[in-house]
Amino acid sequence: MLRLSLLSFCCLSTIAFAENWPGWRGPTADGHSTAKDLPLTWSDKENVRWKAPLPDTGNASPAIWGDHIFLTQAIEKGTKRGILCIDRKTGKEKWAYYLKQAKVEPTHGTNPYGAASCVTDGERVITSLGSGGVLCVDFAGKELWKKDLGEFVHIWGTASSPILHGENVILWCGAGVRQFLIAMNKKTGDEVWRHEVPGGLDGLKKGDKWVGSWSTPVIAKIGTREELILSVPNKVKGFDPKSGKELWTCDGLTDLVYTSTVVSPDGVVIAMSGYGGSGLAVRAGGDGDVTKTHRLWHHPRNPQRIGSCVIIGEHAFHVNEPGLASCFELKTGTDLWKGERLTTKTWGSVVHAAGRLYITNYNGETLVVKPDPSKIDILSANKLPDTVLATIAIADGDILIRGYKFLWCISK
Repeated sequence: MLRLSLLSFCCLSTIAFAENWPGWRGPTADGHSTAKDLPLTWSDKENVRWKAPLPDTGNASPAIWGDHIFLTQAIEKGTKRGILCIDRKTGKEKWAYYLKQAKVEPTHGTNPYGAASCVTDGERVITSLGSGGVLCVDFAGKELWKKDLGEFVHIWGTASSPILHGENVILWCGAGVRQFLIAMNKKTGDEVWRHEVPGGLDGLKKGDKWVGSWSTPVIAKIGTREELILSVPNKVKGFDPKSGKELWTCDGLTDLVYTSTVVSPDGVVIAMSGYGGSGLAVRAGGDGDVTKTHRLWHHPRNPQRIGSCVIIGEHAFHVNEPGLASCFELKTGTDLWKGERLTTKTWGSVVHAAGRLYITNYNGETLVVKPDPSKIDILSANKLPDTVLATIAIADGDILIRGYKFLWCISK
């Protein structure tokens, strides 16, 4: 009977945590979740399963694996940086592991240290700590390895998140004068390959141009090959994720890039600059400079963009920093929503789950919107008493919202 009970418990636990959110933008790194039974409405008094107090502010999104929630966290004005683990069932802290930072580099007030999201494969958790290097711990919070990549200096700090590919962890290292894409063995931290991208600036000198990319790379299957796709200043690039070899490049972005690219199932890449810069679509799968042969459309100037879009069918849904919403036709770039006002200032990326779009603004309000290309249809507006710059994470029936004061678990 005991054996049967234990077996039943294990099965129920597996069912309860059937979906993970292993890193930046979820299981497919594009803002999509398979979760179905999600709450439509909530407040600080409705549909809150728990709220976990956080030791300091932060913009890193949660990573979820089973009953573990991982947050990159900095404390003591960035002099300590590491990983915080919270129990998904109770909201209680399981453990926290911090590295002491010898020198604190510059950052912007809206970009606290520890902005990169963790990534996990179910055995280890890896995050980028900016000039603090790359940290890997196990699920008990024991350090497995750390990698010193040198100092990264930009007036606005760092934010790119690591991703996993096979036996490697891959990280875009920037912004700043030093910029490179690096792959490391996920078990040891040993460098596998590195691709330098020259031409960065730190913005610290008077009169300097502001240049940089805070984008997180994505990996897509394009025909018979895999491509790692990344937006860097002024260009979108495709790489071989196994070797780091550059496959193709497309012109048309501008100096500052905050968003991650998104890729449709048939290989259309949406890439958007920030700070009033450009946006474009390009077909992946080319070789060399594909600007004239593969670029589908180009918008030379748009409002400031921080969060990334989500692709559903033949449309890309996006909300820019001022809270203006767009629904772009993938092939033409036509904005069917015409940049209409949806919300107030927002940094969060759009998330798609249960047939709905979720977007959270600075003021802790999450808009739930129907993904209808013909019009903006707001299904609910849900306010929490917190500041939220991070993108939400979703697993099964839980919506995790990382605020400046609390990590909120929203669930029926």
